[in-house]
Amino acid sequence: MRQFIEFIPIALFVAVYFSTRDIYLATAVLMGGACIQVGYEYIVDREVSKRTQMIFAVIVVAGAATLAFRDDVFIKWKPTIVNWLLCGGLLLSQFVSRDNLIKKMLGEHMELPDHVWRNLAYGWSGGFFLAGALNLVVAYQFSTDFWVSYKLVGGFAISLFYMIVTMIYLVKGGYISTTEEDPAKSTD
Repeated sequence: MRQFIEFIPIALFVAVYFSTRDIYLATAVLMGGACIQVGYEYIVDREVSKRTQMIFAVIVVAGAATLAFRDDVFIKWKPTIVNWLLCGGLLLSQFVSRDNLIKKMLGEHMELPDHVWRNLAYGWSGGFFLAGALNLVVAYQFSTDFWVSYKLVGGFAISLFYMIVTMIYLVKGGYISTTEEDPAKSTD
């Protein structure tokens, strides 16, 4: 459900853009959708996650600059800034605090050796960096229509690709099994 709620501001942005071809109106709607997302998360959880706060802040700053200066370059940089902040957060937590954010998020769901958590953090940080760079290529080399379509589909596709690569890495390394063993059938 949370992924659906996080997707709503982007879906609204795309819908408004393609129905009006007005990037500024779409940006204002994105900002409003992000406010609704933050409000919903607070009502449901009684707190707003740091990730949501960070994305909200980038949307507000980039959106306000886009509207104030009437220049869509600011909102086109938003996905890059978010991805690079996520990349930096993963790397800084790994190097500075010796904390692994991937392990913090997923550690209660699976046990993995520390070097695997470290590899996942490096892999995902590299992926976030590449996603940010790819957004800039699309933003500067293609039309706004193409960029908006990419924003809708590209982020989801890249995340899905990362998840598949992560699962392949974990299965090939023998860290997780593709079949569930029934404890009742165990011959221990």
